[in-house]
Parts: sequence; structure tokens; C-alpha cells
Amino acid sequence: MDNCVFCKIIDGSIPSKKVYEDDKMLAFYDIEPAAPVHVVMIPKAHIKSADELDEQSSLYVAHIFSKAGEIARSVGIKNGYRIVNNCGADGGQTVFHMHFHLLGGKTLGKMG
Repeated sequence: MDNCVFCKIIDGSIPSKKVYEDDKMLAFYDIEPAAPVHVVMIPKAHIKSADELDEQSSLYVAHIFSKAGEIARSVGIKNGYRIVNNCGADGGQTVFHMHFHLLGGKTLGKMG
């Protein structure tokens, strides 16, 4: 997508501090961290939100989750982490390229 900030990060036209990359995903440090360690994990395919997932695109999500533990350990998270996905404007999604926030580096409080 031409105006998608995450697509521009994937293609390198916007720089990021990469944590992990392979043919299906990219993980990089968030520029406005909400925790001591805050990594954004995105599929390399432009999927607008979780609402657009189908059988094929859900393989990207499975891959991201299969790498999350490895990514967490690589950035020094030892005792657990949280993964958050916001879906749609009312759900707090601000970039409409599906992504997951990996948060850790401290004891995180209860949600909800």
C-alpha cells in the first residue's frame, strides 16, 4: 500500500531499529514505547486488520506468534511478556496494517 507507514518500513523507505526479519515478518522497536521493551511485529503482507484475516493470511499470524518467544528472548525479556493487537478505530488501531505489540521488561499489570 502506497501510504502505509508499515509497508514503508518493510521496504526500507522509512528506517526502523530492526529486531528480527525473515520472508514473512519484520519486528522492530516502537518509537513510542509503552513498556521498557516494546517491539512491533508486522506481517510483510499488507493485511489491514484482524477483521481481514482468512485462511491464507492467518498463516502470517501463526508465523509471528511462533517467533514471538524467540524475539522476546533476543531483546532480553526473561520472565514473560504481553502481546497486544488493536483491531479497528474503536479498538485503538491507529496504523491500518495489522500488527502486534510485544511488551515486557517489567511486571505488567492486569488488563481489564
